[in-house]
Amino acid sequence: MHNRIFILTVLFYISMIYFFSCLNVSSILKDNITVKDIDGNIYHTVKIGGQLWMAENLKVTRYCNGDPIPYVSDIAVWTTLTTGAYCNYDNNEINADTYGHLYNWYAVNDSRNIAPKGWHVPSDAEWKILVDYLGGSEVAGGKIKETGRTHWVGNASATNESGFSALPGGLRTHMDYVIMALYADFWSSTEYSFNAAMSWGLERNRSDIDHGPLYKDSGLSVRLVMD
Repeated sequence: MHNRIFILTVLFYISMIYFFSCLNVSSILKDNITVKDIDGNIYHTVKIGGQLWMAENLKVTRYCNGDPIPYVSDIAVWTTLTTGAYCNYDNNEINADTYGHLYNWYAVNDSRNIAPKGWHVPSDAEWKILVDYLGGSEVAGGKIKETGRTHWVGNASATNESGFSALPGGLRTHMDYVIMALYADFWSSTEYSFNAAMSWGLERNRSDIDHGPLYKDSGLSVRLVMD
């Protein structure tokens, strides 16, 4: 009898271990968790309203199936692409350590998935949920920007009361890189037209957040949100 109780107890605990191992950790712990991408990069997260966001810019170099995301430094090549690619601001790998990589929208939209399982690039509507929760586009920018001048130039309007900690990773246009430390621009997964997709952007010393389409061959930062 005692042996049977012991065996049933062991089986119960094994089943519980299996059950919880099959869940995304994010569904169990809503705050103060970390997420790992396929390259082994670990990201902190932050709960804002009903959403769980990564609190750092993405720096993955492979899709979830293991295929590499091509690194393209040459601007002449970059502007001809209609497939996924990433770069580092000013073609300097050191910048990626702090600010993450800059990705074109084709990488964001690739079916091989740039995000770890259980996460995704936020849609335009999901960005709007974040912005509305923080009081609307006129003030949300200041509430998601990292405070201080360690990374931003100026930055008088930043409070970072959301904990999002947006960093000014700059961006890449069809002509060149646009000044780091002044701008932070993020992709959404929402397509606008055959050559543009929706994005959200911040500027130094401004409390608002800009919203509009950018060319798909632009290089922007990426933040992820939990499924």
